[in-house]
Amino acid sequence: MKRICVFCGSKPGKRPEYLEAARDLGSAMLERGYGLVYGGASVGLMSVIADTVLEGDGEVIGVIPETLQQREVAHTGLTELHVVETMHERKALMASRSDAFIGMPGGYGTFEELFEVITWAQLGIHAKPVGLLNVEGYYDAFMALVDRAVEEDFIPVSHRGLVVIDATPEGLLAKLEAFELPDLGRKWAEKKDI
Repeated sequence: MKRICVFCGSKPGKRPEYLEAARDLGSAMLERGYGLVYGGASVGLMSVIADTVLEGDGEVIGVIPETLQQREVAHTGLTELHVVETMHERKALMASRSDAFIGMPGGYGTFEELFEVITWAQLGIHAKPVGLLNVEGYYDAFMALVDRAVEEDFIPVSHRGLVVIDATPEGLLAKLEAFELPDLGRKWAEKKDI
């Protein structure tokens, strides 16, 4: 892995542990020589992880839609800042510049980005690892939802392995480094299933 795409909140959240985790993840990425790809903003957890990597002379690539740049939330001190027209272009460029994905605490946008890259892995569009940094149990309910979908036979059991999870940056990075794509087997429902 060379670069990791991190999805996270454009707000800091209410717990200081979220800010600390963003700093710790940025530091752990620097120690392992990984660059950061992220949404290009200068606010929230996004800014904290970007600033941490930049302060350690690491590479930070931001991708931001023009509408958000015009609202003056774009980070101006990045290694590279790509301004795109749409959110779809943003996600595609972030994915193409990354070797793995991490979800930190965040809101709707973070969830949407995570589900999209997990779905792309499920469809065979990429074979990159996806991890969740489970700060203060933030992703417990998320994984309970995934497990419920597996239990109800909407997600095949083997596809549960498309996501790794850990409470610490070091543990999560180790899991991403050791990731092996699970056997996805048959993905589609057949008429006989209905």
